[in-house]
Amino acid sequence: MSKLNQQQISIPSILKIGEGELNCLGRYLKESSFKSIACFFSEGIEEIYGNQIFECFKKSGINIVHKNIIHEIHIENVIHTAFDIPKTVDALVGIGGGKALDYSKYCAHVLALPFISVPTSTSNDGFCSPLSSLLVEGKRRTVNAKIPYGIVVDINAVKASPESCIFSGIGDLISKITAGWDWKEAAKTGNDTFNDFAYLISQNTVIDFLNYQNQDIRAPKFIYHLANSLLMNGLSMEIAGSSRPASGSEHLISHALDEVSTSSKMHGIQVGIATYICSYIQDNQFQLVKDFLTNTGFFNYLCTNPINKSELIDAIKLAPTVKQDFYTVLSLPHSLDKAINFINTDDICQKILI
Repeated sequence: MSKLNQQQISIPSILKIGEGELNCLGRYLKESSFKSIACFFSEGIEEIYGNQIFECFKKSGINIVHKNIIHEIHIENVIHTAFDIPKTVDALVGIGGGKALDYSKYCAHVLALPFISVPTSTSNDGFCSPLSSLLVEGKRRTVNAKIPYGIVVDINAVKASPESCIFSGIGDLISKITAGWDWKEAAKTGNDTFNDFAYLISQNTVIDFLNYQNQDIRAPKFIYHLANSLLMNGLSMEIAGSSRPASGSEHLISHALDEVSTSSKMHGIQVGIATYICSYIQDNQFQLVKDFLTNTGFFNYLCTNPINKSELIDAIKLAPTVKQDFYTVLSLPHSLDKAINFINTDDICQKILI
């Protein structure tokens, strides 16, 4: 009898999205037999939610034996912190935004300990991915970590976050349209391997969310489905064994923009406008992307918070060199010229770029 070719993947054991979930965090940790934890906060988050979280830990008998406020994400400091954590710690908990979650997630990876992700905003899919975005030799790099053991999203905290964080999550979610196209083309040309299931999950997250694109961005149902869709993209990356289901040409442009811009925007904001451009040059569901970014208010937000046009053009020129051996639409002849021409002639681009 032939043996099945099986691939091992990890999935979160704790998975909660709802209103008031921060009050239940201690109970969830206790139910998983955790007793001593290291806690990592984003700047300002402890002041807002600290007392609430510490009280629920106390009620459940959870001891905080190490605590950090995260200000920066240099990988050398992350590793140094990891080995300063007491050996009695049996789980790491990251609470807040991207930096705190990426930092603590990688610490947990270094120590081979469970990581609990508690995002207070859903600005991108990093809170649930098996990757960390850190500074390596002064440059932002995506490094392998491990998918969180637990993910706890309190809708009340997310809807209280700045609107820029919510629009950033919207931009990161729609990017799966262009990322999926790039991945398929890379596989067709022999430049990557493809996983049908990971692709299906990632694309379905966008399809599901289309039903909620006309709602108030702070409505609990909107926040729930945004968080859920981003979360499932984390799982798609775990299944694929890479960031390919969720990251393509649009992410290359955003990374390049980080390098050339004097005032870069949030990751998902940059990815959202890059998705709009890349869907056009891919000739891939452009109208769907345009309608989505219009209906959610993403473009209206950018009208009052525009991106520098000349820096975006420089980023597009630089983007194909950002990642070695990463085939996307930007690898094709004339794609850069097509993208730049689009930026210079499209009506919406004239409103959101300065």
